Parts: sequence; C-alpha cells; structure tokens
Amino acid sequence: MSTTRGPVGQPAVPEVFTPGRIGPLRLRNRTIKAATYEGLSHRGQVTQDLVDFHVAYARGGVGMTTVAYCAVAKDGRTDRHQVVWTDEAMPGLRALTEAVHDAGAAVSAQIGHGGPVAESRSNRSPALGPSRRANILAMSTSRAAKVADLERIVAAHGRAAAMAVDAGFDAVEVHLGHNYLASAFLSPKLNRRTDDYGGSLGNRARLARDVMRAVRDAVGDRIAVIAKLGMDDGVPGGFWLDEAIPVAQWLEADGTLDALELTAGSSLLNPMYLFKGDVPLAEFAGIMPQPIRAGVHLVGHRLLKSYPYRDAFLLEDARQVRAAVDLPMVLLGGVTDRAVMDTAMAEGFEFVAMARALLREPDLVDRLQRDAGARSLCVHCNKCMPTNYTGVRCVLVERRTSRGALWGTTEGYAAPPPPVASGEWD
Repeated sequence: MSTTRGPVGQPAVPEVFTPGRIGPLRLRNRTIKAATYEGLSHRGQVTQDLVDFHVAYARGGVGMTTVAYCAVAKDGRTDRHQVVWTDEAMPGLRALTEAVHDAGAAVSAQIGHGGPVAESRSNRSPALGPSRRANILAMSTSRAAKVADLERIVAAHGRAAAMAVDAGFDAVEVHLGHNYLASAFLSPKLNRRTDDYGGSLGNRARLARDVMRAVRDAVGDRIAVIAKLGMDDGVPGGFWLDEAIPVAQWLEADGTLDALELTAGSSLLNPMYLFKGDVPLAEFAGIMPQPIRAGVHLVGHRLLKSYPYRDAFLLEDARQVRAAVDLPMVLLGGVTDRAVMDTAMAEGFEFVAMARALLREPDLVDRLQRDAGARSLCVHCNKCMPTNYTGVRCVLVERRTSRGALWGTTEGYAAPPPPVASGEWD
C-alpha cells in the first residue's frame, strides 16, 4: 500500500487511490459515491436505469457506490417510488449488486426512515416525528410517534440490514441526518417530548443508538456498518456540533459502527444548508404541483437559502469530530479534486465521498487517478437537485435512459413531481 510518511509517532497518511478497509470490507480505493436519491426506482422496486446508474460509477473508478434511499418501512418513504425492503424488491437488488461487483466496485445500501420528511399523502400514512409539527412545504402535519411506532421502526432497520446482506450489499449506511426520523429525535428544536426519548441529549439519542444496535445485531460482521450523522441542522436551536460530538462518541463506544460519515442541514428546516452554491428556485417551482408551485415562487427564497460554495466545506466542523473519535471517517462536502482528497487524508479521514461532481462526470475518479491536476466540471449550480424525482442527472449533460423500465421488464413510467424537495441528497 502506498502511503506518505506522517510526523514522528503518527501513523502514515494513506493515498486516496490505495485500498482501504471499513470493518470486514476492503475497498479498492478510498472514494465513495455518496447517496443521492436517484429517482429511478418504481413502485418500490429496482429498475434497469437504477442498475445502470450505479454501474456507471463503478466503471468510473469509485471504490464504492451508495444506493439511496432505501426505506425500512413504507411509511418512511419520501417518495412513493422509493425502494422499500420487501421480498418483491430482492431480485432487482441482487441484480444491482451483482452488476456493480462485476464492474469492480463495492456497493452500499443507505437505509432509514423519513420520519417528518416522509411523504404522508402518497404513503397514505401520517408522517412520524418526535413531536407534532406542520411541514409548510409539504402542506401536511406529522404526528408524534408512539413508543410502539419507534419499536417497530427499530426492528425494521434490523430486518432491512439483514435483507441487505442477502441481496449482496457490502455495507449499509444508516441515515442519522437531515432531520429524517432519528435525526429529528436528536434535534432539540424538533423534539419536544417529555418521555424517555426527549429532553436530555441522552434521551434524544436513544432512538439513533437503538437503531444502530438493531443493525449491528442483524448483520454481525458480515458486512460493513456506516452511519451518516448530522453535525448541524443549520437553524438556530437545532442539533449542532456540541451535541454531535458526544453522540459520535456514544456510537463508537456502543461498538455498532465500522465508520462514520458526517453531514449537515435539514430536509425539513433548511434544505440548502448542505449543498452550498446556487439555489435553483425556478427549477424547484417547475416540478411542483399547484398550489405548492405558487408557494415556492412566493416564499421559496425564505426556505431555500443560499450559501456560498467552497471546496471541503464540511471539513472545519468534521475535523472536530475527527479529533474526538477513533473510528474510520468519511469526509463529505465539496470533494471535487485531488487536492481536497489529499487534504482529507492528511487530516485523518480514511475515505472521501462525492456526489454532485460525480453526477457531472461519472468517470471523474478515473480521470483524477490519471491526472492529479484534473478539475471537476461541476459548477455548483444545483440544478441537478430538482431532477431527483424524474431521474437524477446533471442538466448540463444529455443522457438517455429507458425512463424507469423495471429491472427485467420493458415497463416504463414517468414519476410525478414531488410535493416537497426532500429525499436523500448529498
């Protein structure tokens, strides 16, 4: 393995294109295609387009690609077409993992429950949260989850993880960010409970820790277990770094993780906080049905705030968590070139995750291996974001798909526009 010599007494710094290990999983290099909800599943099942989407990144050189977002229960979907862990979905999921493996990469399944971000109308079930709360963009209200709901959802995470093993996945990434259910419980702004799941940070972290325990118990050491943990909701009074650090330490002490990936922002309260760059307000409005479209035009600038883009924009906060835990960690956010990758390795991150840059160029990793000075063509316009319910893509690149043909069939569909700009997006 090629490494760079570190300071005396410190471990050597790995090079990003050398193999790395997450628990039982060995990756051919340290690059990961981050979770971006693809909008390419249909009726909860895999399509050929979804398979092709991930194979493209495997062929383009990533060490691992992440399938997002796979709901552990139907009431946890943020879009009615999202993959749900059912027996009917298994043949397509197995075809997907086999295809990615044949292309030389590993593949992870992101699992979770949307909680208050879930799409209650198409799910035909109320969205669940720690407390009752109105969702202005979705024009709906989530109800406070009962303890029985939480026990059901914890068990569902375990079942989903076990099914991921059977489907041939190399890892699961458990969603603990973006104010999906576990993240909403962590947030003091959203969690107003007075029972054992509310109040103190220890209580608010109970659901996340229970979920991770269920996942680890279900998979043992057969596949890698990664958690995606939010550091900052991006709103006053929300979950922040001062609480994220002890939660990360508790998860490490629990022994339920093989690696930790850090994120930021809230799909419910501040959707653009993670992304940095332009806000494609007109494009978001264009995919919405009325009257939500009119509302986006009217007040969207208040909800979809703009943050200047810079490379490695999560590093400043992430390095504080890095200093507090010994787990292997994945740096996400503004990873677009070799210089940022090398910085991540030097700062003690064992892996880097990329999203928008790879949407623009699925072969970017291979290009960076060939030419260390290569630069991403992504311009951070974020116009890819509104496409994630009709087939996520860079709008600057023309690509042809089979319009959602189910894996193994010729059936096609065109997904309807979403009621909210949610879904897993890094």
